[in-house]
Amino acid sequence: MESFFSTEILSALLTLTFLEIVLGIDNILFVSIIAGKLTGKQQKKAVRIGLAMAMILRLVLLLGISVLMRMQATWIKLDNPIIQAEISGQAIILFLGGLFLLYKSTKEIYEKVELKEDQNIHLRGQTSLTKAVLQITLINLVFSVDSILTALGMSNGLPHAGMVMGTAIVVSVLIMMLFAHPVGDFVNQHPSLQVLGLSFLLLIGFMLLAEAAHLSHTEILGQTVGSIPKGYLYFAIAFSLGVEFINMKLRKKP
Repeated sequence: MESFFSTEILSALLTLTFLEIVLGIDNILFVSIIAGKLTGKQQKKAVRIGLAMAMILRLVLLLGISVLMRMQATWIKLDNPIIQAEISGQAIILFLGGLFLLYKSTKEIYEKVELKEDQNIHLRGQTSLTKAVLQITLINLVFSVDSILTALGMSNGLPHAGMVMGTAIVVSVLIMMLFAHPVGDFVNQHPSLQVLGLSFLLLIGFMLLAEAAHLSHTEILGQTVGSIPKGYLYFAIAFSLGVEFINMKLRKKP
């Protein structure tokens, strides 16, 4: 049996850990925005609980991988002149997660743009730690499914695959915990970044809806619904962030 510390396995571990961190960026963003509605020490507690839940859900899904694989089987079949689809449990989770992100992001953008500062402060005081943790846990479930499927694809046929995936998940979440507070504080200190981050979550919501339709082999009026390549999404996010950082530097100039 090949050693866990072989070059092949360590290379796969590093690659998978990096991918898990990249896939976790949207998770950190969502957790930071939700935690930003809390006050004082509750913010840090919500971030810690949120990322801990992300790690636990990923490990539980990893242990129950057979259940996750069964969720790829068809649950509901649609066959009519307008739409044809083979809907799986996995597609339903991604679809509901996408709808939740669209609703939550739109609501948050409305509050940031339309409500006055004193109204936002009042809303912040109304948000409880329990409510914030429930929202974070719900979206963590969606992100965890996506994360585990990526891990499965990357480690397929690899010796010690389960141990590699588990180690990558734990290491990536620990790294995210290390940077979550600085990222959250920075985002909450810059309102324009908050709106930009919420816009990214809108994009991710649409991407999840498209992914759910793609996994269901959906055809609408004979046209197949394709998925949105994640590379396009991450490039758009990186480019937008780059432009925003330039604008922030320009605004600081005397």
